[in-house]
Amino acid sequence: MARAVTAPPERARVLVAMSGGVDSSVAAALLVEAGYDVVGATLHLWDYPDDGSVRGRCCAPEDQYDARRTADRLGIAHFSFDRRADFAAKVVGPFVDAYLRGETPSPCVACNRGVKTRELFDLADRLGASHVATGHYARVVREGPGRRPWLARARDLDKDQSYFLHALGPDELARAVFPLGERTKAEVRARARALGLPGADKGESQELCFVPTGRYDAFVAARADGRVRPGPILDGSGREVGRHEGLHRFTVGQRKGLGVALGAPAYVVGLDPERAAVRLGPAEALDCVGLEADEGAFGPEVPERFRALVKVRARHEGAEAEVERGPGGRVVLRFSSPVRAVSVGQYAVAYLGDRVAGGARIVKVSHAHAPEAKLGAPA
Repeated sequence: MARAVTAPPERARVLVAMSGGVDSSVAAALLVEAGYDVVGATLHLWDYPDDGSVRGRCCAPEDQYDARRTADRLGIAHFSFDRRADFAAKVVGPFVDAYLRGETPSPCVACNRGVKTRELFDLADRLGASHVATGHYARVVREGPGRRPWLARARDLDKDQSYFLHALGPDELARAVFPLGERTKAEVRARARALGLPGADKGESQELCFVPTGRYDAFVAARADGRVRPGPILDGSGREVGRHEGLHRFTVGQRKGLGVALGAPAYVVGLDPERAAVRLGPAEALDCVGLEADEGAFGPEVPERFRALVKVRARHEGAEAEVERGPGGRVVLRFSSPVRAVSVGQYAVAYLGDRVAGGARIVKVSHAHAPEAKLGAPA
């Protein structure tokens, strides 16, 4: 039976990523209580106006201040590191580019893959820390002596964040600590209040940390550098039924805000960046039977072909599928039953029970209504 990975050695130094939010604050507090030599680190990734207009988000001014206040209350060292340029280049820029291509990106995966993981482990090495802890809701498990650790779902499935961490490799998992993995959000909140931690009663936002208004279209347009292209809105027969002001205003599966009325429920079923066209259709046109993906990140013990429960977005419950891995990180996936509204740019993450087998970025979708769109073997 899988069990939690043994905690770091007694009095080991652990670097804790501290955003100023309740989760990372409690993670730090739990490690201090357990007797570890804890060092807090805050990555400064994005700037907000220092006027109180943006609150309750990582990178917001009061959150960085709360991280330091929490560290002071716990009696631990705390450092802040400026990584704004890295975040802009590896997360924000690709986010804008993807929307302009008609994709729906997953910037939180990109941030964990390309910025936070690398930076935190590098900082741990510089600060003499053997382990890195975060406030993510996830677990690391080991099946027996000498076996490599696996990333696994959190106990609180409503808060589980293993989807965003799927690319962690064996070496990183061996050093990763998720103190909240066995706890529920309610338990974490209660612990923060009992300890009197700053931010114990902060609310949670569902929007991206760098788009505080939730208006992705306005954010992308402001950074598009003249690349926004208007184009046609097409019905299922290819007939133009309207015009739009840019693909970045639409996502696959969208029903509201289309700007046209067809007399029957219509959804965005496709985005064509070459023609800058938005294709509409009925709900069943969204049914996906398979997909192709790249940038695959899977554990070394995962076979080239296997069956798994696959999530195609963070809040997806998952669907049974056959996963076939190919060279160069390419993946072909076939669902046992159609899955609705799968978007290019998101990540397909495969689970073997509670364990994360790995994931890859979706680059092509095959729909049930388009038999001519055959999936090829991995390139």
